[in-house]
Amino acid sequence: MKENKKLPLATQIFIALVLGIIAGLCLQGYAEFAESYIKPFGTIFLNLLKFIVVPIVLFSILSGIISMSDIKKVGSIGIKTIVYYLCTTALAILIGLGGGNLFKQFFPILETSELSYEAPEGVPFMDTIVGIFPSNFIAPLSEATMLQVIVMAILLGFAIILVGDEAAPAVKGINSFNLIFMKCMEMILKLSPLGVFCLICPVVAANGATILGSLAMVLLAAYVCYFIHMILVYSFAVKTLGGMNPIDFLKGQLPAMIFAFSSSSSVGTLPINMKGCEKMGADKEITSFVLPLGATINMDGTAIYQGVCAIFISACYGIDLTIPQMLTIILTATLASIGTAGVPGAGMVMLAMVLASVGLPLDGIALVAGVDRIFDMGRTVVNITGDASCAIVVSNLERKKQMNRK
Repeated sequence: MKENKKLPLATQIFIALVLGIIAGLCLQGYAEFAESYIKPFGTIFLNLLKFIVVPIVLFSILSGIISMSDIKKVGSIGIKTIVYYLCTTALAILIGLGGGNLFKQFFPILETSELSYEAPEGVPFMDTIVGIFPSNFIAPLSEATMLQVIVMAILLGFAIILVGDEAAPAVKGINSFNLIFMKCMEMILKLSPLGVFCLICPVVAANGATILGSLAMVLLAAYVCYFIHMILVYSFAVKTLGGMNPIDFLKGQLPAMIFAFSSSSSVGTLPINMKGCEKMGADKEITSFVLPLGATINMDGTAIYQGVCAIFISACYGIDLTIPQMLTIILTATLASIGTAGVPGAGMVMLAMVLASVGLPLDGIALVAGVDRIFDMGRTVVNITGDASCAIVVSNLERKKQMNRK
C-alpha cells in the first residue's frame, strides 16, 4: 500500500494563493461579502502569528546571543548586519529612482487640483532614538514594540553571558522556551494555506479592476524595480559574500516570499523566514539575531516604493526633480527606514517624510493611497528576502573569520 505523500507547505501556500486570486476575481462586485465573511478568517490567522512573534523574537535573540557566549562576537555580527542593511537600502532607493525615471514618460498626467492627504505627524529623530529603549519590562511585550523587545533581548543576553556559570538555569529555561515557542509556531504555520487564501481573496475582489486602471504603470514600475533589486543586488551579495548559488537561495526563499506577498507583513513572515534560512545553511545563532532585527528595521522594498512614488507624484504635478533632490531622497529614505521602524503603515509615513524633504506636495500621496496594499505586497517580499540574504551573508563571513583564526 502506497503512502500518501503530503504536499510541501510552499506548494500548499502557492495553491492557496492562486485559488484566492481566482476566488477574488469571481467575487468582484461582491467585495463587501469577501471583506465581511472571508477576510476575518485571514485576520484570525494573522492574530495567531502576531501572538507568537513577540516570544519568538525575544527568545530566539536571547538564545542566539547566549549560544555565542562572547559579547565581541555579538558586536561583530551586529555591525555587519546594520552596514549590510543600510547599503542595500541605499541601493534600493537608487533603483527605485532609476526605474521611476525610466517609466516617467508612461506615467499619466492626472488631475491634481482636488487631491487632499493629511500627512501623519513626523516623529522627531531624537524621540525615535529615545523610543528604542524600554521604560517598562511588560509594555514592549504586550504592545509588540519590536525595537524595544530586541533591545531587551540584547541587554538580558549580555547580562546572562557576563554572569557566567551561575546563570546556567536561566540558559536552560530560555532554550526550553525557545523550543516550545518554535513548536507552537510550527502548529500555527500549518494554517498558512487557509490564511493566505482568506487574506488575498478580499484584496483581489476589491482592487482587481483598479490594477488595470490609470495606476497600472506606476505599479508595473515598482514591481519591475522590486524584481531587479532581488535579482541583481541580493543575488550578487549571496554569490560573492554568502558563497551560495543565487538560484538555490531564491528557491529556498520561495515559501517565505509567497507568504509575504499574501500577508504584507514582514514580522508575520518571520517564523517562515527563519525556518527557510536555517534550511539554506545559515547559522541558527545568526539567523536568530539578524532576521528579527531585519523584520523591524530593514525596508528595501519600501525604499524602492519611495523612489518610484516620488518620481510618479512629481510627474503628476509637472515637477522635474534635480540631482541634489534625488540625493536627498536617497539619504532621507535610507535613514527613515530605521526611523519609522515598527510604525503601522510605515510605507506611508516614510513617503510623507521623503516628499517633505524635497518640497513635493504631500497631497500627492492620495494618488497612490488607494492601491497601497498592492504596492505593499511586493515591497514586503523584497524586505524579507533582504533579511534572508543578510543572514546568509553574515553566516558565511563569520564562518570565514573563524577559519582564518584557526
